[in-house]
Amino acid sequence: MIAVRQAISEALAVIRSGYAQSPEIGLILGSGLGSLADELKPLHGIAYSSIPHFPKSTVAGHKGMLCLGKLQGADVVAMQGRFHYYEGYSMQEITFPVRVMRELGVKTLIITNACGGINPDLYPGALMLIKDHLNLMGGNPLIGPNDDSIGPRFPDMSAAYDQDLIKLAETIAVESGIELKSGVHSAVSGPYYCSRAELRMIRTMGADTVGMSTIPETIVAVHCGMRVLGISCVTDMAIPEQLHGISHEEVVSVAEKTRPKFEKLVRGIVGRLG
Repeated sequence: MIAVRQAISEALAVIRSGYAQSPEIGLILGSGLGSLADELKPLHGIAYSSIPHFPKSTVAGHKGMLCLGKLQGADVVAMQGRFHYYEGYSMQEITFPVRVMRELGVKTLIITNACGGINPDLYPGALMLIKDHLNLMGGNPLIGPNDDSIGPRFPDMSAAYDQDLIKLAETIAVESGIELKSGVHSAVSGPYYCSRAELRMIRTMGADTVGMSTIPETIVAVHCGMRVLGISCVTDMAIPEQLHGISHEEVVSVAEKTRPKFEKLVRGIVGRLG
């Protein structure tokens, strides 16, 4: 854990060398949704490759930039792309930026993703608030030594997604004329899209969507005392009886088409928080 603290300090030193503000809101922007970070003013961008101990983002649709600045009057730090377990990184590595965000001053983390819809009430282009999750990734970022000064050995995940933030998001959606679903998000390790049998199993377990991210970041954010709001962008339907196959290019394409209403929703939430 001493090594983790040292790594956080080294990453912070590079970020702080060019940016002195203390953002209270963090954004993790998933596939095809990263352009919102370009709206930060004045925009201070740092390539992940320039930040010590940050992994390299290798997936199309993930620009690989840490962006800092003001959005809707609030000081924000945004990840323009994330890291995934399937890229070969450990759970601790993919969630390291969350720990850095917390040390920067972030108290509220908005985590977004592109995912498949299992619930037939969803549709490509739907936005879903995450009210709970199923971790089916086969790993957990809290495995290993625990530093009690960072977070508890056994954090409570029974209310991982903050109820007040969920209510705020629902209010903003109504005011903005945006249809907003809600449900349970599940995550698998990937990097392949699930088989029909796997989707039937996940649906039986109670999930409404399935993806390959978000849950590790949520676990770490809750562990270190941050409030979390999760928003899923449904890019394809993963209903086993109607499965027709999907490609990553299609996922990114649908996410980009959904981006205007996603950005409108997030702007409204950040503005109200700020």
